[in-house]
Amino acid sequence: RPGGDRARAAARPAGARPATRRPAPARKPHTIRLGAPKPRLRLVSVGLTLVMLAFVVRLLQVQAVDASAYSAKASENRFASHTLAAERGEITDRKGVALATSVDAYDITADPHMFTPQESKAPDAPEQAAALLAPIIGKDAKELTERLKTKNTRYVVLARRQTPQVWNQIKDLKKVFAEKSAADKRNNGPGANVLAGVFNENSSKRVYPNGDLAAGILGYVNAEGKGAGGLESSLDKKLAGKDGELTYAQSGGRRVPTAGSSEKPAVPGEDIELTIDRDIQWAAQSAISEQVAKSEADRGYVIVQDTQTGEVLAMANAPGFDPNDLSRASSAAMGNAALQDVYEPGSTAKVMSMAAVLEEKKATADTHVEVPNRLHRGDRLFKDDIDHVTWYLTLNGVLAKSSNIGTILATGQLGPTQRDANKVLYSYLDKFGIGRPTGLNYPGESRGILAKPEDWSTSQQYTIPFGQGLSLNAMQAASVYSTIANGGVRVQPTLVRGTKGPDGRFTPAPAPPQNRVVSPETAKTLAQMLESVVDDQEGTGTKARIPGYRVGGKTGTSNRVDPATGRYKGYTASFAGFAPADRPRITVYCAIQNPTKGSYFGGQICGPIYKKVMEFALKTLQVAPTGTAPAGLPVDYEPGAQPRPQPSPQPARTVGPAVPPQKSVRHHQ
Repeated sequence: RPGGDRARAAARPAGARPATRRPAPARKPHTIRLGAPKPRLRLVSVGLTLVMLAFVVRLLQVQAVDASAYSAKASENRFASHTLAAERGEITDRKGVALATSVDAYDITADPHMFTPQESKAPDAPEQAAALLAPIIGKDAKELTERLKTKNTRYVVLARRQTPQVWNQIKDLKKVFAEKSAADKRNNGPGANVLAGVFNENSSKRVYPNGDLAAGILGYVNAEGKGAGGLESSLDKKLAGKDGELTYAQSGGRRVPTAGSSEKPAVPGEDIELTIDRDIQWAAQSAISEQVAKSEADRGYVIVQDTQTGEVLAMANAPGFDPNDLSRASSAAMGNAALQDVYEPGSTAKVMSMAAVLEEKKATADTHVEVPNRLHRGDRLFKDDIDHVTWYLTLNGVLAKSSNIGTILATGQLGPTQRDANKVLYSYLDKFGIGRPTGLNYPGESRGILAKPEDWSTSQQYTIPFGQGLSLNAMQAASVYSTIANGGVRVQPTLVRGTKGPDGRFTPAPAPPQNRVVSPETAKTLAQMLESVVDDQEGTGTKARIPGYRVGGKTGTSNRVDPATGRYKGYTASFAGFAPADRPRITVYCAIQNPTKGSYFGGQICGPIYKKVMEFALKTLQVAPTGTAPAGLPVDYEPGAQPRPQPSPQPARTVGPAVPPQKSVRHHQ
């Protein structure tokens, strides 16, 4: 109640304490009981042991199992290697005049990291640098931009084998930008420099001092400096040498000068000395280029060969190309057509047929051959180049007047049957090198086409004797005439005289293989018969005459197979011969493919080329005239006159029986 507590307090006696409450019972003390320590210690120990074991295993792996790998990786990071490019060997002519050599050049490189905005202080440094460099090094600006933006590398190549002049232009630009950057920094600017990351490395550049001269022989190198065509390719191992290596310590991408280095020197390539004479090559190339342009022909070739050694003194093609500037070269002109083109030779091949007839003693040079205006053989009607009354020719006259009919009649005497005659003729064509590699080992060289005699068609067995139905290249054709000029011995053609090593010692090339094709007597008779082609007024090669020299040669005009259609279209004009005829020293062969303007006869357009090139070669090699008179073999005979006694009971004068023709074929001189 209100005030009750005060009333009770007033009723208590003074000094008396109020009654105390009953005390609460005392609580029992809390006891903490400790667990057993051993299990926990054991768990901790096991954990620590496992951790230590893992460290030990990793240590063993690093220092023992994978030690070599980690060591190599550490060395890779600590050491850098730089290739020391070997100097490529020179290619020279027979007199030591450089035809292909190497000059100092530079590879233009860059560090992409230095073109980032942070390093260059320019947000578009790759684009700016690419725009500046593209016109100097001849590269596309977009391509350069992509290279300068390459990630995860500090080295890219922008252009290889640039001339010192190119690097000087870049160096001048770098200097200008470096000065601008320094000035900007002095004015508290960012100091942007978009060319600071462009550098150069020493390199070399392949050059051809004579431009397109002998380019078909020399070939060219690719962007990496490796041989990619011609002798540069086939002799690349000798020319390239062996690269060396420089190894040095680095830190932060920079070389540590005091850490030492090791160097494996580069071994220079060998110099190659060719059989080519630069001056004769120039004469041949000038002559064929002029005539190909004048005749508006597809192409042409001239080969000059030493008749005694087999050495090729010149091998010219037209059109050609300049290996110093491959960007302007057409793919068709970048090979060596004199070795890679195959074509039907026409009448220049008749000399092989005559060689077989003479060597087999089926006739002599003055054997009488009655040549009608038409000749039926198989299902064909054969004609000579011109319509004529019956010709009364000697075997020499058959060659001089380039009679296809006379050649068919002569080679028909090689065997009792036409099949037997085919086999005999084939054996001589084979020995002359037709259908076989020339031995020059030139990249892409063709071996020609010569079918086995059992595979000759009805028409081929009559056309092959006068040069249609078989194919060869220009080198093979030249080699045939060199064989006759060399007394009947074929010497394998050669282009390399020898090599010169880094020590300067010259090593001559091995002697080329030789084989006898016909006897010296047959070769001499053939040489005299070839003189009649040029010297006799009725011969087809009068335009090849050289005043003061005895000249032997043969014209050729054959139907040409169009590579695009595989059908006959146009002509191949050719001339082959040697001089002096009585003591041969030089062979010259010329062929022009598909002349479309002016004459297409070999004697008319290739005869003058032969004369021009042969005259130059004779003077260059200082070959004097022999001063002797031509043999003057008879070309024809009077009907009813008795021929000289023949060594064979089968004189080449019989015309085969006429067969009604199905096709009429006219072949040319």
